[in-house]
Order: sequence, then C-alpha cells, then structure tokens
Amino acid sequence: MNTPDTDTKLRGPAVWALVLTGVASFMAALDNLVVTTALPAIRADLGGKLEDLEWTVNAYTLTFAVLLMFGAALGDRFGRRRLFIVGLAIFTGASAAAALSSGIDALIAARAVQGVGAAIMMPLTLTLLTAAVPAARRGMALGIYGAVTGLAVASGPLIGGSLTEHISWQWIFWLNVPIGLALIPLARLRLAESTAPGARLDIPGTLLISGGLFGIVYALVNANSEGWTSATVLTGLIVGAALVGGFIHHGFNNANPMLPMRLFRDRGFLGINLASLLMFLGMFGSIFLLSQFLQGVAGYSPTEAGLRMLPWTGMPMIVAPLAGILSDRIGGRPVVAAGLAFQALGLGWFAAILSADVSYAAQLPPLILSGIGMALYFAPAANVLMSTVAPADQGKASGTNNALREVGGALGVAVLASVFSAQGGYESPQAFTDGTVPALWIGAGAVALAAGLALLVPRKAKADRAPADRSVAVPEKVPAAG
Repeated sequence: MNTPDTDTKLRGPAVWALVLTGVASFMAALDNLVVTTALPAIRADLGGKLEDLEWTVNAYTLTFAVLLMFGAALGDRFGRRRLFIVGLAIFTGASAAAALSSGIDALIAARAVQGVGAAIMMPLTLTLLTAAVPAARRGMALGIYGAVTGLAVASGPLIGGSLTEHISWQWIFWLNVPIGLALIPLARLRLAESTAPGARLDIPGTLLISGGLFGIVYALVNANSEGWTSATVLTGLIVGAALVGGFIHHGFNNANPMLPMRLFRDRGFLGINLASLLMFLGMFGSIFLLSQFLQGVAGYSPTEAGLRMLPWTGMPMIVAPLAGILSDRIGGRPVVAAGLAFQALGLGWFAAILSADVSYAAQLPPLILSGIGMALYFAPAANVLMSTVAPADQGKASGTNNALREVGGALGVAVLASVFSAQGGYESPQAFTDGTVPALWIGAGAVALAAGLALLVPRKAKADRAPADRSVAVPEKVPAAG
C-alpha cells in the first residue's frame, strides 16, 4: 500500500517542476529568435541599420550568455527557487519595457535587461527539474524539457511573424507578461527550495568572461560597418580574446571558480559543450537570415513566412519525444550526433538550392531534414550533458552549457551577418541571396563539425560508471524531490 503513495508523491512534484521549468525555459528560449520575423516591421517602425537589427537579437543573447553561469551561482548561494522567481520578475518587467519602446536604442536596452532576467532564471530550470525527477524517469523528463526548449527556439519566427502581422510587433514582448505573472506565485508554491552548501560567488570570473565576450561580439557586429582593420574592431577582438584567456586561466587556478576548467577534462563534457556552441552558431545565424529571406526576397508576409518554416519548426513536436525514448535505450551520443548531421545536411542543401526565385517546393526537403535534425539534437542533449558530471557539479554544468549555447547564438548572428554584408546586402533580392548563400554554407560547416565533436561523448554515462557519485549531493537534492 505504501508504494503507490510513494509513487504519487514523487510524481506530483516532478510534474509541477516539469511544467513550471518547461514554460519558463520556453519563454526564455523563445525570445532568442522571436524578433527575427518581426525585424522588417521593427526596422520600418523604429528605423535602424543592419547592425541595429543584429543588436535587437544580440543584446539579449549576449547578456543571457555572459551572466548565465553567474545566475547559476546566485541560485546555488541564495536559493534556487528564490533566484528563479527573481529572474522571472526581471524578465517579465523587461518584456513590458521592450513592448513600450519608442526607439531602437530603447528596444536594445530592454532586450539586454531581458537577457539578465533569463540568465538568472534559465540555468536554474534544469537544476530544479533534475532534482525533482526520480532518476529512472529523468531521461524522459529531460527529453520533454529539451523538446520544449528546442520548439521555442524553432517556433520563434512563426509566433513572432503571426503576432507582428495580425496585431503588432510589440505583442511579441507583451506575450511574456501574463505568463510571467502567472508563473511567479506558482513557482513559490510548487517548487521546493534548495541551495548548494559552501557555494560562493566568483566576481572576478564574471567580470572577465562578461568583458571578453562583449568585446568579441561587439567587434564582429561592427566589423563590416567600420572595417576589420579599424581600431574599434581590432581593440574589441584583442581585448576580448585576452579577457577570455584570463577567464580560462582563472578557471584553472582559482580555488572556487564560476566555471571549473577541470570539467573540460572529461571528453564527454567537452564534446557536448563544443557541439552545442557550434550547433547554435549555425542555427541562429541561419534562421536570422532565412526568416528575412522569406519576406524580403520570396515576398511572404510575416505569418506566411512563419508558416512556411513549419516543416522545420514543427518537427520537434513529432520527433523529439521519440528521440528522448530512443536515447534512453541506445544512449544519447548516437542520437545527438545524428541530429547534428541531419541539421548540417539540411542547411547545406538549402545553400545549394537557394536563389532569388527558388520555389517553396524546392525548400521543403531541407526544411524537413533540418527539423528532424534539430529535434534529434534537442531531446537528448540535456540528459547527455548531465550524465557527464557528478551531481554536485550539475548546476555549474547547466549554466556552462546554456552559456555556450547563447555564445554560439550571438556569434552565429554576428558571423553569418558579417558574411552576408560582405557578399551581399538589402539592395535587391539578388543581393540578399548572394549574401545568404555563403553564410548558410558556413552555418552548415559549423554544425557538421558539431556532429563530429558529439562523438567524443562516451557511450556510458558518468552516473552509470560511478554510481557512488550520486551520494555527493543527495542530502541537498532530497527536499526538491518530495
């Protein structure tokens, strides 16, 4: 008689954790690319050059990326549920500010604050979920979580396009406000509090990585307008690289760094994180350009453009749950590697057939292939990541992986837009196509390299190789599971 009661107690908190963290991660991930199909409308309403349009995306991804690990550390130190709620509140308020923006600079500033809120909230979603779900069901739960996150990233153009066309572009931000206001009290009531004993904040590490990544992305975004040899661009690249190097040195030599570089000695952790960075680099940059291609060159409305990307964006709903179950049976490595390979083939196929008068029928096969690849990657990636570290390091592992994804996204938009500007532009449909094709080839190459790096992940999970490690953080995790 006790077993069913025990199962019910485990099931209830786990379901609430999955729903709350899933919805929060959906909002944060959605705002990565929700502005892409709204860019022409934002440009017409608020003005701005290509660099300004890049910053409406990158202001969010950059602050999101550089503060993610700090956000995870804040949660470990002051309480994961508490900081999750704080992040939700900042994100919700900044979404309202973005919707009320009267100029492009105000919009970029609001997007940056949105990224701060997401950086506090997002890494804690995975830690809270992992703690609440029993180990036997963790693969399925993390597969659903990964599918929700992947669907949010992929459906951003459709949701953004529909709201922009039928209401206004401001509603891509207003959408977050009622959802955020509903999640805050539910999180307070339904999520259990937990901390990491002895957790400390790494202020020097945060300053080093924040300054380094900002310098590099700022230089890439401004390279075409100011020239690759300009003092501004060279200074950004050199200083940024030096600060990132200082962050790596700090991670090896500091007693309690934000990101312990020892984690990268595990080839599985190294492989899945580098693969994630390159996946987002290729995918974000490609969606940034293709969503504008469908409107500016193919002549579709924002909603029509989003609908025609559904074979890509809709695949996670169909394939990802199956991929999560498959990864539990055969392991996450082959599923992730296959997904990245399919995504690379899809982008390469797109680059090969793209022209100013390309038919939608010709675009359909690479869209479907890319969608299958995205779903196969997203569903098991979170479980693969968590299997490479001991439970005591899961918070830092989550923050690291999310940060590297966002860094990849920011770099993808900056790098592929830079290639686009060098080879083409907005002057005519042919010029836009001329710039998009080489950018897509670079995106495909980055994701293909990611597929190779995914093979570094061991066949056996760390938890399977060393079951005793699970006891390290069990006392701290127990409250969140009950």
